Amino acid sequence: MPTGTTITETLNDSLDSVVAQARIVRENTGEMVQLADKVTLGEGVGNTWKEVSMARLTAMAITETTEEDNPQQFSDSAISITPSMVSVYTVWTDRAARNISKKTWAKTGALNQNAIQRKKDIDGLTVLDGATTSLSGAGTTLTSGVIAAAASRIRANTTEPWNGPVAFVLHGFQKKDIFDEVTAGIGTYPVPAGATADVFKNGFTLGIDGSVGFTDNNLTIDSNDDAKGGVFASGRGGAIVLCQARAPWVKTVRDEFLGGGATKVLHRDEYAYGERSAGNWLYEILSDALSPTS
Repeated sequence: MPTGTTITETLNDSLDSVVAQARIVRENTGEMVQLADKVTLGEGVGNTWKEVSMARLTAMAITETTEEDNPQQFSDSAISITPSMVSVYTVWTDRAARNISKKTWAKTGALNQNAIQRKKDIDGLTVLDGATTSLSGAGTTLTSGVIAAAASRIRANTTEPWNGPVAFVLHGFQKKDIFDEVTAGIGTYPVPAGATADVFKNGFTLGIDGSVGFTDNNLTIDSNDDAKGGVFASGRGGAIVLCQARAPWVKTVRDEFLGGGATKVLHRDEYAYGERSAGNWLYEILSDALSPTS
């Protein structure tokens, strides 16, 4: 028979394990959904959203004696986007749902929607990789001049100039190179007041040549430590179109033959991205994205 003082370790098998708190593993929420031009494919109009653009005409100088014999012809072109479905499929046995902590159970719905949103953001980032023109280059340290060049080409191209907002989306490691550019002199002389001091304190959150910057760490870093961001005409009427066919929806299906009873949950969405004015309003930014060490 044991002797001595009874402590918690003595009766370890009698201690209940209680979940005090549950949390969802943090992830990057992404930026592409908010920066795209969001359109809706209505019911009863087929599987494809279509937009027609009309080419510009040319005006000519004439005099009172001019015999006009050069009629301008109307010309159109179209972009088409066909949404496709994505799904998150989970199965809960009745026993698991009954016995797990309610704190954990409360987080499960948000996890499904987070997966959909992450997928939607990554699909939007794929559009950047499909740009007609890529600036900077593999292994190249990104500079603000590259962003400014892309913004200028978007606004001032002769094919179809853009006069709306411009955004640039970069991986955080790409953005660090611009931070280093702005703060390069710090350490050699005191931090000057103004933009340099602001970037030094708060990170690079400034615009470049009138474009607004966003960090999206869902951007993939390849095996050579490079990432592909982008600069593009953003918002309504801009370069990237997000066509939503149906708002996210959830279906539950009972399965009484599985594990003493279970509920299958299907969380789905239907959408697709497309590019407007291809070659004019979107530029890929390929540059080094090696994990910073200093």
